[in-house]
Amino acid sequence: MRSADLSIVSLNDVLMKSLIYRLFAVATAALLLIDAGSAAEPQPQPPMSHRSPIPGESFDDLLKKGKAFEKKFQAEEALPLYLAAEKLAPKNPELLVRIARQYRYLMTDASDTSEKLRLGRMALEYSTRAAACGPKDCDAQLAPAITLGKMLTYLPTKQQVAASPQIKESVDKALAVDSHNDTAWHVLGRWNRVLAEVSSAKRLVAGLVYGQLPKGSIEEAEQDMKKAIAINPHRLMHYIELGRIYAQMGRREEAQEFIRRGLAMPEQEKDDAEQKDLGRQALKKMGFNAQ
Repeated sequence: MRSADLSIVSLNDVLMKSLIYRLFAVATAALLLIDAGSAAEPQPQPPMSHRSPIPGESFDDLLKKGKAFEKKFQAEEALPLYLAAEKLAPKNPELLVRIARQYRYLMTDASDTSEKLRLGRMALEYSTRAAACGPKDCDAQLAPAITLGKMLTYLPTKQQVAASPQIKESVDKALAVDSHNDTAWHVLGRWNRVLAEVSSAKRLVAGLVYGQLPKGSIEEAEQDMKKAIAINPHRLMHYIELGRIYAQMGRREEAQEFIRRGLAMPEQEKDDAEQKDLGRQALKKMGFNAQ
């Protein structure tokens, strides 16, 4: 599964900002939270031009053409072909996973937050359908975790907290199907790193305000990422993420070593450039030359 379009927000930073705000304006924040949680959002619909199959094209032809565009990260060209193929095979988990991925790619490229959320909701709809249609398909089971991770940055804090156990559940189901999926171990490693960073005090207050936040382990994050590298040593995101884990553990030299290994690798996936930026930021934060 092409999964460099992963993105799990630092809940620690989000909780810090949200909790400080609540300490000074609890009543106002509570009202805002109710408004955000109760506001009815229109269900997103695909563009009108995407709703009809392409005449004369078979499912296999549409899928093949869509894959050719997807390989070049041309989501605007791939998506109409996949949506046309969906009319012919609406319960095909591989196709639904690919459609979700195109919406995530478009979400990455969108500049407007509301548009990012609209595309994210479309991706989540197809990810959820893929998981339902492919109970024995590892990529289908993992799709909701990847999509939720991509959306987290743009969701209200309460929804971020609610999404955290959903991400873990999705990853666990994927690994139960295929324990040798490097993407699943990568997502689990990030999940553990992010949640391990949340202090007990913030976790307690978050539980009172937003609901129970799962616990993560930085040691488990290290082991998860090592498994991802062992399974697939050719993806730069694994090395950079392991370096960030070591940085969080205070193991500076190992952090620098793995981040630089990732930075030296060629960019091959949609979000590799973004991953490298995160690696450079981590190096700079530790006081190393980020070049």
